[in-house]
Amino acid sequence: MSNTNILYQHGTLALLVPGLLDGTLTMDELLKHGDTGIGTGEGLDGELIILDGTPYQLDGDGKINILDGNFTMPFANSHFADYAEMMEVENIAREDLQSQIKEAANSDNTFFSIKITGTFKNMTTRAVRKSSSPYDSLSKTAEKQNMFNKDQVTGTLISYHSPTLFDGAAVSGFHSHFLSDDHNFGGHILNFDTVSGVVSFQQFDTLEQHLPTNNKEYMNHDFSKDNIIDDVHNAEG
Repeated sequence: MSNTNILYQHGTLALLVPGLLDGTLTMDELLKHGDTGIGTGEGLDGELIILDGTPYQLDGDGKINILDGNFTMPFANSHFADYAEMMEVENIAREDLQSQIKEAANSDNTFFSIKITGTFKNMTTRAVRKSSSPYDSLSKTAEKQNMFNKDQVTGTLISYHSPTLFDGAAVSGFHSHFLSDDHNFGGHILNFDTVSGVVSFQQFDTLEQHLPTNNKEYMNHDFSKDNIIDDVHNAEG
C-alpha cells in the first residue's frame, strides 16, 4: 500500500532562481511517488498538474497536453491522494477561503495539500514558454509568461501548502495549479475571485526531498549570491 503521509519533492524552488532549469527527473520516476501533483518542465516548459495518475501540461501557448514518461522536470511535487472532505463553499473569495482553510487545517507548521473541485469565477492562470540553455534567471524567464483568463470555469485545483520554515525549498503558503473539466484551460493560478464547490484536505508528516546530485550545474552553484526568497515569491505570484 502506498504511503499517503509522504509528500515527494524533486528539486527546490530555490534552484530555479539562478536559472538551473535542466530537466533532472522523468515523469515516469515522479509517478512512482504519487498519482497527484504539480511541477514545471525543463526550461520552465509550461505548468503541470497530475490528476488520477495522468500528467497534464498547460504549455506557453495555452494548450493542454498529456505528457509521456520521458518528459523531464527541474521541479515537481507528487503524493498518493487520500483526501478527506473539509468543507463545502459557495461564492467564497480566494482570500477568505485561504483563511478558512488554514484555520480548519491547523497545520501551519507542516505540509498539506488541498483539492478543490468546483466552479471558479474570473480565474487567471499563467504558463511560460520553454526556454533553452543557457537559461535566464527565474525572474527574467517569468517576465515572459503568458496569462490566461476565464470568466467562469469548472475544474480541479491542486494546492500544496508549505510551512514558513521551508521557504526557499518551496514557497511558504499555498502553491496552486488548475485543470478545467473540459481540459481546455489550466496552469499556475495567479488569482480567482470566488469559488463554489468542495474543499478536501490531506496532511503530510514526511517530506521526501530529492535533489539532482547528477547535475553538475546544481552541484557547483553558489546559492549564497542569489536573492532566493524574494525571487521565489515574486515569480510564484
